[in-house]
Amino acid sequence: MAKKPLIAKRILITRARDQSAEFATHLRDLGAEVIEFPTIEIVPATSWKELDRAIDQLKSYDWLIFTSTNGANFFWERLKEKDHPFPSSLKVCAIGPATAYQLEEKGIRVGYTPKEFIAEAILEGFEKMEIKGKRILLARAKVARDVLPKGLRKMGAEVDVIEVYRTVKPRGGSKKLRQLLTDGRINAITFTSSSTVNHFAELLKKEDLKKLLEGIVIACIGPVTARAAKGWGMRVHIQPKEYTIPGLVTAIADYFGRRNVSFRQSPLPRETVS
Repeated sequence: MAKKPLIAKRILITRARDQSAEFATHLRDLGAEVIEFPTIEIVPATSWKELDRAIDQLKSYDWLIFTSTNGANFFWERLKEKDHPFPSSLKVCAIGPATAYQLEEKGIRVGYTPKEFIAEAILEGFEKMEIKGKRILLARAKVARDVLPKGLRKMGAEVDVIEVYRTVKPRGGSKKLRQLLTDGRINAITFTSSSTVNHFAELLKKEDLKKLLEGIVIACIGPVTARAAKGWGMRVHIQPKEYTIPGLVTAIADYFGRRNVSFRQSPLPRETVS
């Protein structure tokens, strides 16, 4: 594979703008021209009432589960704001290494991280533990899959699901996105969550997606995101073995570096789309 396999490739990032810097840097280091077009914004929960109640009762929980770095960060900020200590008896599960790193940087020891960074893998791990009758706090986004709480409850655990943040769709952008796609400015589009996929697709008419995405490589961070893309009729070309940003960057580099295929080209300079 070439040292800079992404030279002359224009890659669109749909991740929230305040979380895309590292991703964009890695891609640019490999020669890519990055277009940032965030299709989600990460905002606080609509109310802190439920989270505050859970924080006041933290000692009563056996496990605290975080399914994203966003959940970990918003939870920690609220914990600090309330000046509440973190119980040493509380076990913590993080869905992946990035989330675990964020927690451990804050002094919170992570007791379990699954080998695969998806809810189903968390369940596989908890199946090997005795959690019947245990109290579990799940801190996550307002809108998320029910696979994890349902699975834990089926094992006999008492699960409280608390909203700590929301993913919302930025206003506008439909005209600009359509222009980027029709002008042939994009070689690849990256999706890092189901929300980025859904909000992207909602900016366009479903019947136009196939035509607008023709010749564009679709890269998804993991199987849940890929499933969302396929649900909109997209063909997923890239899905890394490790469901992380570094894993996605490596998979994109491998794809473009090892395949003799024809991609869209245009003389447009690197740009950032708002």
